[in-house]
Amino acid sequence: MRAMILVEQKRPLIETSLVRPQPRIGEILIRVEACAVCRTDLHVMDGDLRNPKLPLVLGHQIVGRVIALGPSAQKFAIGDRVGVGWMGWTCGTCEYCRSGRENLCDRAEFTGYTRDGGYAEFTVADERFGVSIPEIYSDIEAAPLLCGGLIGFRSLVRTGDGRRLGIYGFGAAAHLITQVAVYQGREVYAFTRSGDAEGQKFAKSLGVLWASGSESFPPILLDAAIIFAPVGALVPRALEAVRKGGIVVCGGIHMTDIPQFPYHLLWGERQLCSVANLTRKDAEDFMVLAPKVPIRTFVNTFPLAGANEALDYLRTGQLRGAAVLKIT
Repeated sequence: MRAMILVEQKRPLIETSLVRPQPRIGEILIRVEACAVCRTDLHVMDGDLRNPKLPLVLGHQIVGRVIALGPSAQKFAIGDRVGVGWMGWTCGTCEYCRSGRENLCDRAEFTGYTRDGGYAEFTVADERFGVSIPEIYSDIEAAPLLCGGLIGFRSLVRTGDGRRLGIYGFGAAAHLITQVAVYQGREVYAFTRSGDAEGQKFAKSLGVLWASGSESFPPILLDAAIIFAPVGALVPRALEAVRKGGIVVCGGIHMTDIPQFPYHLLWGERQLCSVANLTRKDAEDFMVLAPKVPIRTFVNTFPLAGANEALDYLRTGQLRGAAVLKIT
């Protein structure tokens, strides 16, 4: 099979030919149709996330068709369309797994990080962590839902019922979850890269009430804020923009160091928390909600061989919406 592989961190991906993987017990073999490109892929490639499996096939927003079943696999049938996200495997027996918090499993394995992912024509996945895709979405439209959508959804849930919501970093996750927040009747305030007039225009087209640069202060105190940009300096800014009793949710898997800030920004029972990975229930709940909104995905398509180009566009902030590799 054709694949784009990471041989060494801080180096471009290499196009190569690999032996097609075979499904083991409880696994399914998937013919990959589309795989979205995520900032986490950049963090793995750039060395921000250490100790990946090398060589590695990146990609954890996979949509494809089941073409073979491993022993004991029975959740899906041959020909079913399935989505595979970041969470690739958990032990099922630790205190986190047994209490519905499998996203915190210490032995967890991750698609496109410790397990090969979707920047290839075929991949294998633990069937437990596959999810059915709503029929209203094409393969390319569905791919960004598998991470930007799911992490955004888990982040939004952590904000509770806050009516005024700030979103810092208006990329793949933000453009999806903004639609959910507007659907829920919330006021959304978007913070983009400084001077990004087109990004602010895009945000407003999705129902955002106010949009400005990340250094700006909103016209009214927020009930909650979600930070998708991996910039630690945004944490004190978001805390300053949130009212007493509010919450700031860090939605990324990696963030630069948070600078020192005065205690009064946290005082007043403000909360600061992170979102770590996601659960199968997150995926199932979100795939029920997405077509009800309905969430629209805005995609920029690239061929498999264009993965490095797609990652560069993401790194430099030149994308509106998500980048998706069209595999077949």
